[in-house]
Amino acid sequence: MNESSQPTAVAATPSAVAATRTAIRLVDVSAGYDAAPAVESASLDIPAGALVAVFGPNGGGKTTLLKLMAGLLKPWTGRVEVLGGPPAAAARRVAYVPQAELVDWSFPVSVWDVAMMGRFPLLGPLRQPGSADRRAVEAALDRVGMLGHARTQIGRLSGGQRRRAFLARAMVADVELYLLDEPVTGVDVPTQEDLMALLDEEARAGRTVIATTHDLAAASRHFSTVVGINRQIMAAGSVELLNDPDVLRRTYGGHLLMIGERGVLLDDAHHHDTASGPERHFHEGDVAP
Repeated sequence: MNESSQPTAVAATPSAVAATRTAIRLVDVSAGYDAAPAVESASLDIPAGALVAVFGPNGGGKTTLLKLMAGLLKPWTGRVEVLGGPPAAAARRVAYVPQAELVDWSFPVSVWDVAMMGRFPLLGPLRQPGSADRRAVEAALDRVGMLGHARTQIGRLSGGQRRRAFLARAMVADVELYLLDEPVTGVDVPTQEDLMALLDEEARAGRTVIATTHDLAAASRHFSTVVGINRQIMAAGSVELLNDPDVLRRTYGGHLLMIGERGVLLDDAHHHDTASGPERHFHEGDVAP
């Protein structure tokens, strides 16, 4: 990733592209909803194997940026490349986990069933899950600490347990790129540490992990690179950018209170770039009715 603390977009350079395999490339991308722009003139390169935190104010375009990468939103202008081609061509190599799942939490689906959903793109339309698929699900649930809850109905889980279950679903898909919207928001510290350790393992194995966050302290502890966005890409590069008051001031504007050299977020973590509709948010200890 090209490191920058300037308020302009982060542009790719030919030498940087040649030096490393690029997982994500955005070139002068603008996009939004109806007539309202959410991302404007965004250019960005993210190398394969990076562990990236996307930070910025609520409504600043973090979720929109992930949707562009996932191919769920088409750009108005510019170009999005994912794993060397258009997002649609890479769909089976990408796992997108939104902040809140659009599901009926009372539906009788178990943790095992949720995780097995990650295998469906690999099965094809006529195949049923076989022993290899069951082993993959068992291993993933064991990794995220949810094997003991495999038969539990998903609506009976706490917020942190749901995040573990949906991370297992992403892992069993055997993807090259994870796009995670607020994966550790609202969970307790042990759960946060466990989930971030798993994501770090995935990045060390060569997979690319991109996660949005509103928690700068967690980002500074767990991520190696960061992208700051407030409609435009304000900065991208080493996690050390989070120590730059000018970067934080430009990215958050009035949403960040500067106390000496430290920034304090004055932000609502439940606001999205667009209306959430039927989405609901669960935190550690919350259980669906």
